[in-house]
Order: sequence, then structure tokens, then C-alpha cells
Amino acid sequence: MEFCPTCGNFLQYELPHMGRPARFFCPTCPYVCQIEAKVKIKKKQRLVKKEASLVIPEKDTENMPKIDVPCPNCSHGKAAFQQHQIRKADEGPTTFYKCLNEKCGHQWSGD
Repeated sequence: MEFCPTCGNFLQYELPHMGRPARFFCPTCPYVCQIEAKVKIKKKQRLVKKEASLVIPEKDTENMPKIDVPCPNCSHGKAAFQQHQIRKADEGPTTFYKCLNEKCGHQWSGD
């Protein structure tokens, strides 16, 4: 989508006609933007996937509800959990778990 730098309206596309190249034009003011045949890549940027860190503070696990669920790290059978709505409202909440094994403390999430 392109917008007019003069008045801010949505630019409309005009097909090439009689040797004139395709272009964008503003329907309310005389602004016209010619479309180049080649696409220019201004800057390449490498996307780096960041590791998500789930943080449930140690002191908060005392007041959190507990559940019988095996830890994927140490197989301990109990974990504290919290639920948060992190996606759209029509989707279920995500449950965040923290292993109650003092030597482990692994945190993970599940739907």
C-alpha cells in the first residue's frame, strides 16, 4: 500500500497505457508516482530467532496453584502454573509451568 505524501490519501494503481509505464496516482491531488521495472532491495537484514525466556519468580511459586504434571527436564511430578492470554481472545490461554523440584526449576509452556 502506498499513500500520497501530499495529502495522505491511498494511492490508486494505473495500468501502463500507450508507452507510459504503470504508476500510482492520487485521486484527490495531482501527485503521481512512476513505478520502476526493477525492485530495489535497500538493506538486507538477517532475522535472528530469539530464545523466549519464561520467568516465574521463585517466591511467586508459593502462592501459585500446583498441578500434577511431569517436568520435561527432570520428570518431577509437580509444577506450579499460571495462565495468560497471549493470543487472540477467541483462542485459549497459554499455561506456563515451573517445576517444583528445587534442583531443577525448569520453566515451560503449553496450551
